[in-house]
Amino acid sequence: MKDASPAKPYALHLGVIALLFALSFVLPDYHHGLLARIMVLAVFAMGYNMLFGYVGLLSLGHAMFFAAGLYGAGLAVIHLGWSVPTAFASGVVCGAVLSLVIGVLALRTSGVAFMIVTMMFAQVFYLVILYFASWTGGDQGMVVPQPARVLTFGATSLDLTNPIVRYMSALTLFSVVLLITLAVVRSRYGRVLVAIRENEERTKMLGYDTFSNKLAAVIMSGTICAASGAAYALLFGYVGSSFASVQYSILPLLWVLLGGGATTLGPLIGTLFMYYVVDITSGYTSAYLLIVGIALILLVLFFPKGILGTIRHRWLAWLP
Repeated sequence: MKDASPAKPYALHLGVIALLFALSFVLPDYHHGLLARIMVLAVFAMGYNMLFGYVGLLSLGHAMFFAAGLYGAGLAVIHLGWSVPTAFASGVVCGAVLSLVIGVLALRTSGVAFMIVTMMFAQVFYLVILYFASWTGGDQGMVVPQPARVLTFGATSLDLTNPIVRYMSALTLFSVVLLITLAVVRSRYGRVLVAIRENEERTKMLGYDTFSNKLAAVIMSGTICAASGAAYALLFGYVGSSFASVQYSILPLLWVLLGGGATTLGPLIGTLFMYYVVDITSGYTSAYLLIVGIALILLVLFFPKGILGTIRHRWLAWLP
């Protein structure tokens, strides 16, 4: 059944983008920088949500896609001296190729086996980063030099270390990925992904090639995550192995669960909520993780489908 007003979701998403744009002019410096970081990491969560929320595949290896983009862009700038656009494209391509290879192999499994296989691949990727420490910086990581983080258009130069430029770059990436995600999930292909999540065998009986559709979702998910990683390296100037650890595969899962799986704006809400809860509580006590844990438990009790997922379930059924 079609939505009563197909324009509503697009108006909502454009309104969110406009709000984020307006906030860049009124936020204090600290929150200005923090929100830029949140938007980049929300893209990471949006990539994860594409696979977990809409296809129902639980992965514990998405940190390797983020790290592929991070190192693909960072190493291209540091070791090869590539420009910002070329380095960003390099990071995205690295994530797309890696997700294709991992998807072909991991999709031979399902359920818990898929989760374990993706975690194992991610751990191998993490160990490879540590092994080639002379190139990757190992545990210490590497700093992308400021002169290399300049975007040049003819006679015009944009310094990505400038807070306004960094914020607008993060907003541009977030906006593009958000609108693409919205278009995908409202398309016929998006409905096929949901059908696979709900009942894969019945979807096969209807004549759909579920393996190809899931593989396309893995590639799309990995590419979005890689774009987030590449942007992180170029905007914040750091490339480190911690971004490839298992913890960084769990974080997007947590952000998606908090905001609402299979909702386009849920990843942003979950990332925003988690970052500010940690930031605020850590300023009052060293036991901030206890407070964060209590807040998460209460959230799960009263918003079992995540913040936006529960709002959609109870009040606003038109939310995508």
